[in-house]
Amino acid sequence: MASQFISPESIKRMRKDGGGLIFIMTSKEIADRLQLPFLAEMYDHISDRYPVLNKLAPYDIPYDTKSSFSLYINHRETFTGITDKDRSLTMKRFAEVIKKTNNIDSKVIKKTNNIDSKLAVKEFGKEFRSPGHVPLCVASEDLLNKRRGHTELVVALLQMAELIPAGSGCEILGNNGRALSKLDAKNYAKKNKFIFLEGKEIIQVWKQWSK
Repeated sequence: MASQFISPESIKRMRKDGGGLIFIMTSKEIADRLQLPFLAEMYDHISDRYPVLNKLAPYDIPYDTKSSFSLYINHRETFTGITDKDRSLTMKRFAEVIKKTNNIDSKVIKKTNNIDSKLAVKEFGKEFRSPGHVPLCVASEDLLNKRRGHTELVVALLQMAELIPAGSGCEILGNNGRALSKLDAKNYAKKNKFIFLEGKEIIQVWKQWSK
């Protein structure tokens, strides 16, 4: 869901009904403005000092060529950072910082450079600390033209809906410990009155929208 609308109840649902990692997804444009690094690239830059990071390089991810993970953050007003209240605060305030530093009004993303990246980083640092309990994932620069993971799909949806490009979500796991099957996911959506969308549907609409 859009991080601007997240609540403690949202985190509780993700934690209990989803069971996977709860994280934030954002665009490459926002990550660049806030100077957010990819963890894999950061590890590579300091691997001379910490050789173990060379051994941990994510070169064998079976579904991708590069991890989209960036920093893990907590809002500075959180306590441990892991509670439903704390994580929802971190996610909601992340969206608010994006809006403030990217000159975004409530409906339309204005692609301007009114606030310098250095000022955006300063504002980000005032609000958050790292490491924390909420991972940030950064979408591919060309979105669905280059990569079609959950991060890109969510950011594309948010852009089409003219919402702040920060999404909160988690993987849904089944009782067998594996990813929930498509059929079970459809049944869950129907039971809870959610709209069920497949990635290919989002891609099809986005291709027309982004022309």
